[in-house]
Amino acid sequence: MICPRFIPSMQILRVLVAGVLMSAVLIRPVRAQEFSERIDGDIGLGAYYTHNIIRGKSDLVSVLPYGAFDYGRVFMRLDTLGIRTLKLGYGYLEVAGRFSQDGFRADVPGLRGLANRQDSMPLGLGTMQTTPIGAFFINAFHDVNQSSGNFFEAIYAAELGTPALTFYPLAGAEYQSAEYVRYFYGISAQEAAVSRYAAYQPSGALNPLLGVMLDARLTDKYHLNFYVRRKWLGHAIQSSPIVETNTLDTGFIALSYRFE
Repeated sequence: MICPRFIPSMQILRVLVAGVLMSAVLIRPVRAQEFSERIDGDIGLGAYYTHNIIRGKSDLVSVLPYGAFDYGRVFMRLDTLGIRTLKLGYGYLEVAGRFSQDGFRADVPGLRGLANRQDSMPLGLGTMQTTPIGAFFINAFHDVNQSSGNFFEAIYAAELGTPALTFYPLAGAEYQSAEYVRYFYGISAQEAAVSRYAAYQPSGALNPLLGVMLDARLTDKYHLNFYVRRKWLGHAIQSSPIVETNTLDTGFIALSYRFE
C-alpha cells in the first residue's frame, strides 16, 4: 500500500530558510566573476518514492518541487538547500539544511503504545568538491528537532554519457549517531511497558549506499530526471523490533526546465 503526501511540512521549510538566512554572516564580499547572477540548473516537479522500513507502515509517494540549481551563492541539490561561504579546495564551505520525511505516526495496530516520531530537521555544514575525477559530497548535520542527533555522509558521484543521456553513478556511506537511531528506531522503557515490544536502546549505525541518477534531454530546455538509491541499514537499525527490512530504497522521477 502506498500513502501519498503532497505538501512538505511548513515547519521544516521554515527551518531550512532560516538556516540559509542566518548563514549570511559567514559570507565574504562576492566578486562579480565568482558566482552567476542568474539561475543555473534545473527546476521542475517530481514524484518521490520511499520504501517504508517501519512495520505496518505504508510506502510513501510525495509530489514535490524538484531543484538542482545554483543562484549566486545559493544552491539546491534535490533535498538540500544551502549557501556557499568560504572557498575550500575544489568547492566551498557550505551551510545547508535538508528536507526529510523520516518520521512516522504510530497509528497502526502493530505500533500501538509507541509515540509518534517527528521528521528530522537537519542543519549543518558541508562541501561539494568538484574534482577532475568526479564530485565528492561531505556533510555533517544536526537534527534541531526531537532526536537532537547527528548524521554524517560522504558520497562520490561520477558523470558518464552523451549530451542527450547522462548517467551519474554514486557510492558512499552515512553514519547516524546513537541519539538519532535511538529516537527513530529505539523503544523506551515507557513504550515497552504499554506496547508489544521490549525496550531497545541502539547505538549508532553506519549505512553504505549506492545509487544512480539519469538525465535525459527531451528538448534544448526540458529534461527528464530519474534517480534510484539503495541504502543498506546498519546493524543497530536492522535489529530494531519495529524495523522489518535491512535496506531502504528511495527514488524519484521529475520533469524539469533547464536555466542556463
